[in-house]
Amino acid sequence: MTERKPPGVPFESWVDKQIRDAQGRGEFDRLPGAGAPLPADVESTYDELWWVKRKLAREGLAVLPPALALRKEAEDALEAAYAAPSERIARKIIEDVNVRIKDMMFKPPPGPPLGKKPYDVEQVVREWRQRRAAAKGDGGAAGSAV
Repeated sequence: MTERKPPGVPFESWVDKQIRDAQGRGEFDRLPGAGAPLPADVESTYDELWWVKRKLAREGLAVLPPALALRKEAEDALEAAYAAPSERIARKIIEDVNVRIKDMMFKPPPGPPLGKKPYDVEQVVREWRQRRAAAKGDGGAAGSAV
């Protein structure tokens, strides 16, 4: 913890003294990136969110616009429905994502268009049954309707 600025000492000279003392103690030696050029994005025009973008990249995270995030969610939901253990669960997964797709179709957010329409639940369930039958090797028997 740094000491408090003494009364009557100009702020600038107090800060300069703090920096000089820290340099004398070697606190600026061997810092990460010392001697390396600044990243290329620093030289471009100023972006208020530069630190947020850098933090997201460092953490391996991404933030998609709402329409793209829902597209990804819809694709994941379709795969989850195909892998569901029962027809009831497959149907619920698709019905839930369809609600979100319909909401976005009627209340589009800013950004790129969704470009996705609700899934045909019955078609997905038919495909679920076919995949289930093929995985079991029973040549087309209907899956569980639970």
